Amino acid sequence: MPAEAAGSGDGAEPGAPRERRRRRGRARARTEALLHTLKRSRRVKANDRERNRMHHLNAALDELRSVLPTFPDDTKLTKIETLRFAYNYIWALSETLRLA
Repeated sequence: MPAEAAGSGDGAEPGAPRERRRRRGRARARTEALLHTLKRSRRVKANDRERNRMHHLNAALDELRSVLPTFPDDTKLTKIETLRFAYNYIWALSETLRLA
């Protein structure tokens, strides 16, 4: 009898106490209002991260545009035009070095 009590009561079974703890932590009753608030908070944070990512990307593209030679200086290349032009410009420079 003591072996049975020790096996079931003091956590001798592998994983038994962890499952109980996990259930207690996850079994919180969340109201509709709380769920809505959590979802809204997560969405606001995700939007903020995406906005910052795009700001950094646009800043990097502006910096790349500043070093690329464009003939009408007031012409702003689109993102894809900037990347294609940079690729072709680097290729042309490397070909010039290779031939020289």
